Amino acid sequence: MSYGEQIALRGHADLEEAATAASVEVRSTAEDQFLERLRRGETAAFERVVAEHTGDVYALLYRLTSDPEEARDLTQETFLRAFQSIGRFRGDANLKTWIYRIAVNQARNRWRWWRRRRRDVTVSLDATNDRTEQPLSANLRNEDAIDPEQETLAREREGHLRGALLELKRPFREAVILRDVEGFSYEEIADTLQISIGTVKSRLSRGRLELRRKLEGSL
Repeated sequence: MSYGEQIALRGHADLEEAATAASVEVRSTAEDQFLERLRRGETAAFERVVAEHTGDVYALLYRLTSDPEEARDLTQETFLRAFQSIGRFRGDANLKTWIYRIAVNQARNRWRWWRRRRRDVTVSLDATNDRTEQPLSANLRNEDAIDPEQETLAREREGHLRGALLELKRPFREAVILRDVEGFSYEEIADTLQISIGTVKSRLSRGRLELRRKLEGSL
């Protein structure tokens, strides 16, 4: 490669880097402006947040509670609390992470409420097996299976899994769902649950280990 070609390539790389930086700056400015609209209480801005995040928040709460009606109620409470608190949102965390933090706290509050009344709490089947990083629910049922015997066995396995998840402590369940179902990074989970990354990893490890121990020979 000639010296001139090297200069040309380097110049092209510099242009790409500058374009990327400009794009990030424009996006950051747009996000800041949108957050400012939220803090001012603009209805249209908050309606956009609700429209963009309702599905994800509901899915998270359904996995935490396994109750569709409960998840719908908690989703409404989550956005009500977000609307009431948005003026205090400093932007230190991603907006989605902040909303998820509110959702998890709402689920915890409801869990404590039910616990005081000695009600069982149900959870999702979408926890993962640490050895395969595949959702445990993937082991349960083959949608294409028409064999009644296979369907019966799948239901039995589902019962074992649900029982094991019900016995998991809430902190482990939260971490596993956020990591293995929602696909959050360790940093995002730490922000959502307001714990350290080391604690996130510890809860994931212990939760998965406990699931495997409870499910040995069942799946």
